[in-house]
Amino acid sequence: MTINGNGMLVKIRNLIAWEDRVRKPRTQSPAPHPFWVIVRKEMSDLIRSWRYMVLLGLMTLTCIGSLYTAITSIRAAVPADHDLNSFVFLKLFTVSDGTMPAFMTFISFLGPLIGIALGFDAVNSERNKGTLSRMMAQPIHRDYVLNAKFVAAISVIAILFFGLGFFIMGLGLLTIGIPPSLEEFLRMLCFLALSVFYVAFWLNLSILFSVRFRQPATSALTCIALWIFFAIFYSMIVDLIAKGIAPVNPTHIDQVLGFQQTVQFLQRLSPSQLFGEATTTLLMPEVRTLSLFVTPEQAYGALPSPLPLGQSLLLVWPQLTGLIAAVMVCFIIAYVWFMRQEIRSR
Repeated sequence: MTINGNGMLVKIRNLIAWEDRVRKPRTQSPAPHPFWVIVRKEMSDLIRSWRYMVLLGLMTLTCIGSLYTAITSIRAAVPADHDLNSFVFLKLFTVSDGTMPAFMTFISFLGPLIGIALGFDAVNSERNKGTLSRMMAQPIHRDYVLNAKFVAAISVIAILFFGLGFFIMGLGLLTIGIPPSLEEFLRMLCFLALSVFYVAFWLNLSILFSVRFRQPATSALTCIALWIFFAIFYSMIVDLIAKGIAPVNPTHIDQVLGFQQTVQFLQRLSPSQLFGEATTTLLMPEVRTLSLFVTPEQAYGALPSPLPLGQSLLLVWPQLTGLIAAVMVCFIIAYVWFMRQEIRSR
């Protein structure tokens, strides 16, 4: 009787413990961080917007057009000996038959428009709609809003560029039938990452004007005016300055070298110039120097062979550093202005 009683007590205890486990609510997963909630919301709004659809269609059409021209003219661009240093796969991004520009030229031209289109109304549209004050009424840090908008936009841009880059690689592999080498693949990845940094500068510049101006049209026109200035008029201004400071005695090597360095410094104040020099060096390994003037001492003993990837990265490191610095300066100014602004409910 005692044994049966003890067994019954054990069964009752096990039953009670099982019921407690069943009735006990399941442990809920921790709530996501407010910053990443805002990032997902901003990414969803950007991807579903008509402007992103138009930009995606435009970039896809230009990508297909540049790829077609590269494939039709790639045979003439490959050396006759078909050596291993010809880097055939990289020519998909650089070669053109003249009817349409190459893919890297399209990126240099359309990249700023993508950054401007995704950031010119990032803050002032929220302010005009009255949603910015409602968002600030929530228990979140104020800088989460600006940081999340930048992270969401740059994530969308990175997805777009890397998607188009791998799309070109896939079609090129199916068309020419030559797989890229490891160095070619790494060079293409560096080029895509550099393109993202280049567009990030224009994105931060548009966000800066979005914080500064209350009307989206004003911020958009200001960004477009700066883009046109650097794309068209800045080189003209540099040429005029170069004519004014040209050396009187061009046969003197020191005067010519100093003049070329001054002109090159003025040209590199433009972000498009920095991007052009960096992409040319990364996608064309035969480029060994970015100097406009090479002395005979520098040319003597140079082997006519392509540079390895490490040396090309060292060569464009100043350009890459300049682009990153420009991105950070624009973001810091926009951050300070946004944190000092007064946000009132309408």
